[in-house]
Amino acid sequence: MRILAFHNLKGGVGKTAAAVNIAYLAAQAGIPTLLWDLDPQGAASWYLGDDPDVSGEKVSRLIKGKTPVGRLIHDTPYDKLDLIPAHSSFRNLDVKLAQGEGDGALKSWLDPLSEDYGLVILDCPPSLSHLAEQVLATADQVFVPTIPTWLSANSWQQLHDFMKEKKLKPAKLHPFLSLVDRRKNLHRQALDGEVFELKRKMRAYIPYASDIERMGETRQPVPVMAPRSAAAHAYRLLWQEMRRIARL
Repeated sequence: MRILAFHNLKGGVGKTAAAVNIAYLAAQAGIPTLLWDLDPQGAASWYLGDDPDVSGEKVSRLIKGKTPVGRLIHDTPYDKLDLIPAHSSFRNLDVKLAQGEGDGALKSWLDPLSEDYGLVILDCPPSLSHLAEQVLATADQVFVPTIPTWLSANSWQQLHDFMKEKKLKPAKLHPFLSLVDRRKNLHRQALDGEVFELKRKMRAYIPYASDIERMGETRQPVPVMAPRSAAAHAYRLLWQEMRRIARL
């Protein structure tokens, strides 16, 4: 089983949209896939037609070992794709980890899932926190959507430095350009590698596209909603490159 994470310090960079679309494409490729929506805002859950869980098992019971992670898993409308939806108590997860109630917890929760899944995708809240540290330590590869702006590039550098500081193998970080608008000179320069030094930058990129914004309305992945669109093609190219990197 491979564990992949989508992470960024900034919100609004297309992280959750990428996580949902890649999870869908992985499942369509025949890989039993689980997407865990770790962000209490629940955007990934919403995109897959599942409202954030407010009545299910609380994170405190998971941390204390009173609830197996399998009880949190929901079906989705798509074959071979399951979901752990966001839960309102996830907002307390970082506090619990900071109190030392779950050192190495994330890995221990995920290990038993290898019997049922070939891939787990973690959609992470935008932060450098105890939860983020566990995600970065546990994931085999971490994919970082980065808007072609100087502030976004600086956030990428902060994440890279955090990995080095925590001795968490920054080589597992893979940035890719997101929300790219080729009408903008800076965005074209970023695509050509003329600005921003992003180590291990992926060739695939995600354009700024209305079809991605419509995911919130249709609550479907782009390849379902608009299979022939430029955005769907971009996600397919991203998936192909990720699959090579992750050796899936």
